[in-house]
Amino acid sequence: MSKKSDKSAGWVSFDPNLKIVDCTVRDGGLINAHKFEEGFFRKVYDTCVAGGIDYMEVGYKADKKLFSGNDNGPWKFSSEEDIRREVGDNDTKLKLCAMADIGRTDYHNDILPCAESALDMIRVATYIHQLPAAFDIVKDAKDKGYEVALNLMAVSTVPDYELDNGLEVISGCDEVDYLYVVDSFGSLYYEQIDDLITRYKTTGKTLGIHAHNNQQLAYANTIHAAINGVKLLDTTMMGMGRGAGNCPTELLVGFLKNPKFNIRPILDFIQNAMYPLSQELDWGYSIPYMITGHHNEHPRSAIALRGSERKDDYLGFYDEIASP
Repeated sequence: MSKKSDKSAGWVSFDPNLKIVDCTVRDGGLINAHKFEEGFFRKVYDTCVAGGIDYMEVGYKADKKLFSGNDNGPWKFSSEEDIRREVGDNDTKLKLCAMADIGRTDYHNDILPCAESALDMIRVATYIHQLPAAFDIVKDAKDKGYEVALNLMAVSTVPDYELDNGLEVISGCDEVDYLYVVDSFGSLYYEQIDDLITRYKTTGKTLGIHAHNNQQLAYANTIHAAINGVKLLDTTMMGMGRGAGNCPTELLVGFLKNPKFNIRPILDFIQNAMYPLSQELDWGYSIPYMITGHHNEHPRSAIALRGSERKDDYLGFYDEIASP
C-alpha cells in the first residue's frame, strides 16, 4: 500500500465527523412494501445500537390518505406510535431519521415537533424541479427542531446548468444541514461522483452520499466520497435496498476500522435475519439492474422483469432497453 493510500484510509477511519446512516428499513422496505415480520425493526435497531451506527432511518413519513388503497407495512408511514412501540424514547446514542418525499408527505400533521418525537432528523427527498416545495418541508422541519438533510434525486439526468442553478439556490437555504449526493440509478462512476462532490461543496453544506449498486460500485463510490470529505454515508445491512440495493453496512464498517464501530453484532444479525430474508426476497446486483445502470435509467423496468416469469431473459431485456 502506498503512503498516500495508507494516509487516506487512516484519515477516513478516525474522522470524528464521519457518520454511518443505516437505511435498511426504509430502502430495504421498498423490496417488500415495508411488510417486515414482527420484531424485524427492533432487531435492526438493536444491531445499529450494538454496532455503533450513528443514524438509523426508520422509513418514510408518507401521507396515509394518499396510500389508503395500498397494502403497505407500518414503516411506509413511520407513525410516532409505531416507532415508540418498538424503541420507546430511544435513550441511546443512535439517532433516528425518516424520509419525506415531496408531494407524498403531510408534513404539517404527520411530523411532530422534534421535542415530542422519537426522531432526530428529517431527510427531504426531492427532484431538482421540486426545490421550492422541498424548502417548505425543510423549513418546517427545521422550525420544529430537527436536523435536516436534502437528498437531490436522479441528478444523473439533470443538465449541468440546471444542477448548478439549483445548488446556488440551496446554498442560500440556511435550514439545510446536510446535502446528499444521490446515485438514484446506480449509473455513476467515481469520476462523476467526484465531480458532483466538488460542485456540491460550493453550497457550504455538510455532504452525504446515497449510492445504489447497479454496477457494483455503491461501496467503491461511498469510500471515494468518504475520502474526499463527505461526512454522512448511507448503507444497508447486506446491501438490502430497492433493486440492486445499496452500499452494505458491514462492508463500510469493515473498511473504516474505527473503534466506535463493532462488526460482530452486524454479522450476527446478517447471519440470523438478513441471509434467510435474502432467500425469500430478490435484491442485490443482477444483470437487469446492471443494464438499467449502464443506460442511466430508473430500475423500475428491471424490477418488473425480475418479478416476471422471464426474470433471467438478460439478452431480451437488453435489446428492449438499448433499442432506439
